[in-house]
Amino acid sequence: MKAIVVYPDSQTPQLRWQDVPDITFNDDQVLVDIQAAAVNRADLSQARGQYPPPPGESDILGLEMAGTIAAVGTKVTGWQVGDRVCALLAGGGYAEQVAVHPQMLLPLPDHFSFVQGAAVPEVWLTAFVNLFQEGGLQAEEWVLLHAGASGVGTAAIQLAKAVGARVIATAGTEGKVAACRDLGADVAIHYKGQDFLAETLAVTHSQGVDLILDPVGGDYLARNVSALREGGRLVCIGLLGGREGRLDMGLLLGRSLQLKGSRLRPRPLAEKIQITRAFQERFWPLLTAGQLRPIIDSTFPMAEAQAAHEYMRGNHNIGKLILTRESSN
Repeated sequence: MKAIVVYPDSQTPQLRWQDVPDITFNDDQVLVDIQAAAVNRADLSQARGQYPPPPGESDILGLEMAGTIAAVGTKVTGWQVGDRVCALLAGGGYAEQVAVHPQMLLPLPDHFSFVQGAAVPEVWLTAFVNLFQEGGLQAEEWVLLHAGASGVGTAAIQLAKAVGARVIATAGTEGKVAACRDLGADVAIHYKGQDFLAETLAVTHSQGVDLILDPVGGDYLARNVSALREGGRLVCIGLLGGREGRLDMGLLLGRSLQLKGSRLRPRPLAEKIQITRAFQERFWPLLTAGQLRPIIDSTFPMAEAQAAHEYMRGNHNIGKLILTRESSN
């Protein structure tokens, strides 16, 4: 089969679509012909050698895909060849085929394109688990979402609004700020021209927010902690701004705050299955009915993954970047 192979480079890793050994699948797995995959920042980190896959998983890039089942293991029930599916992966999405545990599959409705399907698993499950299972978000609570126009951000805005929460989103351009508002954010802050802490305290009448979802880290830490109300929760899901930040332990203790780091990819399979099934029960019907929608910025041919990575590295996208095979419907 063909897949994207990473060639390290002193400046920018080179991604090439080329022949690789065919993959095998177990009796308790299905083999999927991939029609579309999505680009995530974790892919950029892995390509630079900074985020290796979990032990035993494919070293091919790609954390989510959509396609059709090509073969079914002898121990698998409930799925058959030809079924249209999408799934979260630990790796292997930038390829023609991938082996998947059947309980990680989500059924793709006929009216959903493969492009739409590939835009869902990683970012929507990330938003879901961190808003609700890690962050405990409830109706009427205030949530601050950094990088609101990113894939995770666009999903998180919609999920938070779907349960009746009040949303503040930050973004780095006027176009991205407008996109956050269009998706339902109650307040959208242009962080390059506004102080998100001051704006957050102003809109919450100096009370602060109940929950923050932060992929930035670094010097955001001090302001995030100051933006939390009594009993507030900060869930860190990334380190785009760096590994180190200043923490006022007095605020942490005095306000009974909770700080948590959260990753999805390294979790045990059983845990990821539970997350997938919980998401499917609670929100998949809203997605397939069109009440929630994956936001797609651009598509690229799979063989042009290099260009897609460069586009994401430039922070141009609002929502998802999708890699497609010949058919993406």
